[in-house]
Amino acid sequence: MTTIKEVAKQSGFSQATISRLFKGDETLSITEETKNIIINTALAMGFHRSKIKTTLEKIVFLFWITKQEEVQDVYFSKLRTTIEKYAKLNNMSVQILTHEAGINAIPKNISGFIGLGSFSTKEIKQLKKRCPNGVLLEINPQPELFDTVKPDSRRITQRAINHFIAAGFTKIGFIGGTYHNPDTRTTEPDLREITFRQYLAEKGLLNDKYIFAKGDFSVPQGVFLADEMVRTLGDDLPEAIFISSDTIAVGALQSLNRHNIQIPNQLAIISMNDNDIAKFVSPPLTTYRINVEEIARTAVDLLVDQIVYPRRTTKTVLLNSELVVRESFVD
Repeated sequence: MTTIKEVAKQSGFSQATISRLFKGDETLSITEETKNIIINTALAMGFHRSKIKTTLEKIVFLFWITKQEEVQDVYFSKLRTTIEKYAKLNNMSVQILTHEAGINAIPKNISGFIGLGSFSTKEIKQLKKRCPNGVLLEINPQPELFDTVKPDSRRITQRAINHFIAAGFTKIGFIGGTYHNPDTRTTEPDLREITFRQYLAEKGLLNDKYIFAKGDFSVPQGVFLADEMVRTLGDDLPEAIFISSDTIAVGALQSLNRHNIQIPNQLAIISMNDNDIAKFVSPPLTTYRINVEEIARTAVDLLVDQIVYPRRTTKTVLLNSELVVRESFVD
């Protein structure tokens, strides 16, 4: 274990100065350059960040999520608060910036950023010039420029389909939202829909009439899509549906309950996220749990890694998920 004495020897500063700095002594008068030399030396030697009580870096969290999206899906606000928590545990101060503020509002003295939302290619390039250290959550149009942390949505979709097939279902449907491309300003299929189509086609079970995907990831959109499915298909409903988020699934359940469609007897459902509400709807949702804590912890760890050990190679981390079985589908 690295000691303060060893850090003092390597950095060229006294043990007393380093000790006061690491204890967060606000009366200590040293330059920012000296502070950075000591801290970077200590971290590079393996001195644990948790033993340094002073603020190590200033970072920004680019919360490129609209007010409407945050209200509709608690996943986003949960990610924001969890990022703040883990940054604080790593002795980082965090400033929240929204899309309205823009890239130019990023302070010049920050060490890095974590971003959530849809960033255009232009914005990504601006970010690289302004702040070379960064991590993007969920969507990263240029993973060669910044690290990425996201749930393995492709694998989750495939696993859901495998569960349905193992249960003997052959009429498998999909309900989900679409992705808004900030570069083209058009809507495109979400990765979950793309994977659903590809994987079911490989299994020889793809039927386009069972796919209903458009609009945002909201409860009202879930109601609309499920209503459209029932109106379009009548009695020829799928036997099982993979719904791309719990938020949409809540709305879909409202519609299906109103149409007296029995879940899971007539139609089984697997969703994704495991929001708090998933266990309280009727019936409670079987869903893949996205571990928000692990996403936040991994993002902060990656940013720390970039700051302490600068590298040219970016990393993409795909996080696996756990199927939480409730009443909407029991394998």
